Amino acid sequence: MSAAGVALMLGGAGILLAAAPAQAAEVSFKTECIPPAISGMPPVQGTTKVQITAPAEAKVGDEVEVVWKTVEAASKNPDVLDLEKDTVKPTGVIKVGGAASGTLTMEGPRQNPPIPKNSPMILPDMKGKLKLEKAGEITLTPDKYNINVSKPMSTDTKCSPKETPAVGATIKVTDGGGGTDSGGTTTTGGNSTTTSGGGNASTTSGGGNASTTSGGGGGGGGGQSDFPGKEVAVQFACQSPGPANITSKVTINAKRNGGGYDLTVRTAKGVMDSPAPLPAGALKPSMAVKLGGSDSGTVKVEGPANSAPLEQGKPVDLPDMKGTYKPGATGKSTLSPGTLTITVNLGGSPIVIPCQVKGSVQASLELDTTQQPGGAAGGGDATAGGGSGGGLADTGAEDEGALRALALVAGTVILLGGAVFTFTPWARLRR
Repeated sequence: MSAAGVALMLGGAGILLAAAPAQAAEVSFKTECIPPAISGMPPVQGTTKVQITAPAEAKVGDEVEVVWKTVEAASKNPDVLDLEKDTVKPTGVIKVGGAASGTLTMEGPRQNPPIPKNSPMILPDMKGKLKLEKAGEITLTPDKYNINVSKPMSTDTKCSPKETPAVGATIKVTDGGGGTDSGGTTTTGGNSTTTSGGGNASTTSGGGNASTTSGGGGGGGGGQSDFPGKEVAVQFACQSPGPANITSKVTINAKRNGGGYDLTVRTAKGVMDSPAPLPAGALKPSMAVKLGGSDSGTVKVEGPANSAPLEQGKPVDLPDMKGTYKPGATGKSTLSPGTLTITVNLGGSPIVIPCQVKGSVQASLELDTTQQPGGAAGGGDATAGGGSGGGLADTGAEDEGALRALALVAGTVILLGGAVFTFTPWARLRR
């Protein structure tokens, strides 16, 4: 059939034909890696060598696994410090082309052997799942990638191609009989999404085709008072010194309160691991709920600080975040998850960690609203209930200050070179 061949698996009553995965050639491309800002080091130029593996053939409707194997990273671990076992975690992006278009988010485990100073970086394989929704030939091309190292401080090194990489693998997609409309979505790992195909394909958030939930009823009169939202999947990319990524299901519920609404935002359980042993009252979440449809702006919601001490490495359940939404427009307004902020306060200057939404996300709730005086539209933000402090960070200034504070608390200055990524936010927290 092809150079890939066909594997014959003989079993009791017959013969099972199993198509071998596409044997992708190694792809090399010039790469620029940006070391963590705390290192003060210039960008590193190098060559990345990648092998992309995917099924050679599949049918419309199949969800296939794609594997990114980093044969050679663009730079070595510089001659600064040794990296411990299982401290390196890569994430990356594959460009989807041909019969589909978009991007596929790839993620690898935090898994590596000890990596000595001045030796090649050893990255675990990254994987992603691609939903095939249109017949034709689909191409997979490696793109940018990120390397997070968790110790002694969590930092990221961001690497991007400086030339157009060659196609890494091709999937021939045939119509399986069920057919599909042109366009659709390409889902990656159940966490993030990309549009695929042509026409008016819509972008959805991974984990299913969740749609907005109508709040029903008029914005001002009687009738329904509780408006449950739809659970939507969201992937957050956090700035250092926080975790690299947080993936969670988020639900926005509303309860009518006069002409406005009391909001409750709920995340999934165990959305992140505790970075260190934290006392009660040390960790507090907040979020900027995004308004759309007829209205615009954001609504700030906040949750209480942890009521009990947190154990290092144990999953953390974020408490419900609450705020008040005062409509700034009349019509149908949507509410979607926005920037999640984690604030850690151990006395002195708090560490503020903003986590931006990656990609597009569906609205969790749609409400029939009636404009209220001082409402959210026109650029003004609605405020969080009982909100003081713990505001949302829109820039990295707080993050930079937190890193400097960490260095002072540690009582030492660590210079980080090359493309390495070692510095964990939580050094200060452990102290």
